[in-house]
Amino acid sequence: MECRTLHARIEPLGLEGMLALPPQPAGVVLFAHGSGSSRLSPRNRHVAETLQQAGLATLLFDLLRAEEAGDRRLIFDIPRLTTRLREAVAWVEACEAARDLPLGFFGSSTGAAAALLAAAEPSSGIAAVVSRGGRVDLAGEALARVRAPTLLIVGALDEEVLELNRVALAMLACPARLAIVPGASHLFEEPGTLEQVAAMAAAWFRTQFGQAPSPEIHHVC
Repeated sequence: MECRTLHARIEPLGLEGMLALPPQPAGVVLFAHGSGSSRLSPRNRHVAETLQQAGLATLLFDLLRAEEAGDRRLIFDIPRLTTRLREAVAWVEACEAARDLPLGFFGSSTGAAAALLAAAEPSSGIAAVVSRGGRVDLAGEALARVRAPTLLIVGALDEEVLELNRVALAMLACPARLAIVPGASHLFEEPGTLEQVAAMAAAWFRTQFGQAPSPEIHHVC
């Protein structure tokens, strides 16, 4: 599917991003990457391409500036990451090509905690959240305030994060589901596992945005 790509410069820090717009998108999914990652993450780009093929616009952007990315304290500074995610939402809402579309978050690792914290704000307007191997426990008590339907995807071999997600699932008051991918570890590097994540995410977002899942992904979710 042919996508139009717009460069995003998210103020006030000038964070770099890429908004990909397929024809007549059903919604926009903002990606919140995890520790040690960026808008160029191969895994998130792979998922984003699947979402685009399913008719969803995607925004891949940097949560941290280049000089910040190596600071472990900032990687786990969830309030800081949440603020930057809110700034990305404001950029999308001001973008003429995307401002009237439903919004969703796709968060990975620590980025998933920021996504849930941002979604927990009463005025967030977020329609759906997907977490991939997320440290959703870092969202703390805000989990109970999330209203957007939330899909937690965890690899079956990622035992510690799986247990954290089970606890988080019990705290969520919104429509929520925990999907466990057999044979997958934390980074979903095993053959076919990331494809399962992408298909489940696409189906979830299309459903929550009020669209039927694409035929090729309908069976996954």
